[in-house]
Amino acid sequence: MPRLPAPDYPAEVAERLAADAREVIARYPDSRSALLPLLHLVQAEEGHVTRTGIRFCADQLGLTTAEVTAVATFYTMYRRRPSGDYQVGVCTNTLCAVMGGDAIFASLQEHLGIGNGETTDDGRITLEHIECNAACDFAPVVMVNWEFFDNQTPGSARQLVDDLRAGRAVEPTRGAPLCTFRETARILAGFPDERPGAVAATGGAGPASLVGLRLARGEAPPGATTDHVIAPRTAAPAGEPPSGHPGEQAPPGHPSSHDAPQQTSASDPHFPAGPTAEEGE
Repeated sequence: MPRLPAPDYPAEVAERLAADAREVIARYPDSRSALLPLLHLVQAEEGHVTRTGIRFCADQLGLTTAEVTAVATFYTMYRRRPSGDYQVGVCTNTLCAVMGGDAIFASLQEHLGIGNGETTDDGRITLEHIECNAACDFAPVVMVNWEFFDNQTPGSARQLVDDLRAGRAVEPTRGAPLCTFRETARILAGFPDERPGAVAATGGAGPASLVGLRLARGEAPPGATTDHVIAPRTAAPAGEPPSGHPGEQAPPGHPSSHDAPQQTSASDPHFPAGPTAEEGE
């Protein structure tokens, strides 16, 4: 049997969301560009993107529900079924897995009695594994509603979810104070976080994340020698090899050999690259 049309929002909800939607759409020269924040907006209303939310977005932007559904099902930040107040994501990508992420995820599954993408009976916790939290120097990392909890262990992760379920105060390692998933979704829709001190709270990358940046600038990490540090592009010492390796010569005008043009098929007239012209062109 065909599915019935999605029900409407209650009148007062529809009026409030429509006002918010107009504010979001006005930010973009092309209204279709507002689809992503509008999906966060309807997710903030019900905790996940429902058929009603998809229909609302379609109506606001002059799209079909199929077009909206294609986007909502592509991005994993949009939930397609009811989920918990706190989305607990455990990074199980390479470095976090090696450092204990797999053990944390397995421990939480057993402790909570749920599997990947499932929610506890009290509606508080949805557990999922995440491919990368972009915080490798703090591995293993757990995120709750996209806020960082760094350097976790199975024991600390179990305590974290127990505190969340009990309603005890939980503070992220860095960044803004924790809020519920629906509140997070509204912030992601582009509306200000009005909690006192939330905007001022911040966090930065750790020392391990900044090593590559220092090397790129020609700076040596603390305690290291400068033998293999690439010279800054704007101030290469005269006669110094570009990467510190003895015998390496920098091409004229290029303080770093990485900036030098390479002899490739595209630059060699004897081996032209690219599509062969059709006859007569």
